[in-house]
Amino acid sequence: MTRWFRQVGWRHLVVLMVVAFALFPILFVFSAAINPLGTLASSQLLPAGASLDNFVNLLRSDTYPFARWFLNSVFIALSASFTSLLLSVFAAYAFSRMRFRGRRAGLLTLLLIQMFPQFLAIVAIFIIFTKVTELYPAFGFNAAWGLMLLYLGGALGGNTWLMKGFLDTIPKELDEAARVDGATHTQIFWRIILPLVTPILAVTGMLAFISTMSEFIIANVFLRDPESKTLAVGMFGMIAGDGRNANFGMFAAATLITAVPTVAVFLWLQKYIVSGLTAGAVKG
Repeated sequence: MTRWFRQVGWRHLVVLMVVAFALFPILFVFSAAINPLGTLASSQLLPAGASLDNFVNLLRSDTYPFARWFLNSVFIALSASFTSLLLSVFAAYAFSRMRFRGRRAGLLTLLLIQMFPQFLAIVAIFIIFTKVTELYPAFGFNAAWGLMLLYLGGALGGNTWLMKGFLDTIPKELDEAARVDGATHTQIFWRIILPLVTPILAVTGMLAFISTMSEFIIANVFLRDPESKTLAVGMFGMIAGDGRNANFGMFAAATLITAVPTVAVFLWLQKYIVSGLTAGAVKG
């Protein structure tokens, strides 16, 4: 028994400790969500009772339009991640497969921009959007389209570099063979290259969706109208100040509902990550 514990048993113990450490906050939030009292003071790991009142109060609340926040977050996250993914793969394909003047300078510029957080330019962006709101309100403050533009600017550089590295591993002989058969650049991109880069597309899209869903700082600055807020901003207001204790049950319930889109996107993209490793347009 002692020998087994030295060789294998301690590893099982470490794994159990890690699993317990990871599950503790999830169990606490779940317990708080079904806690009938719905307060932080009464929340504990094992609830005294179980009820769905927190979920009902959350969805029926007039003070906190959670359903609107949920739709705003999902719409912005899906739109921003899809658009950034599309633009990034176009740019990565150009940088990886084509040679043109300014290519090296463009890549270095994208790399340097990623060294500085987007929040450093928040003052300049705020001034710009103050003017944009006056001229084009649909792309200004309290508008989903304006916030999407901000997210696109911050994600394009990193996504482009990530995809370019993956595209560089695909043999260029595939492109040459397709051109011999009369394929255009558009056909090569959509029918040959894109199926081969499915894994990196899935990973990049998933990371972009998660980061957009959980982004708080920029959204908190640009979304002030209660109806235009995202989940991160709206849920922060639920526990800010004196509402932390009274609204904790609804906050925990909102946290569980918020995790549903992220888990759904992960499960949906998981099959593309696996299938994309073997899918392709290699000529037999």
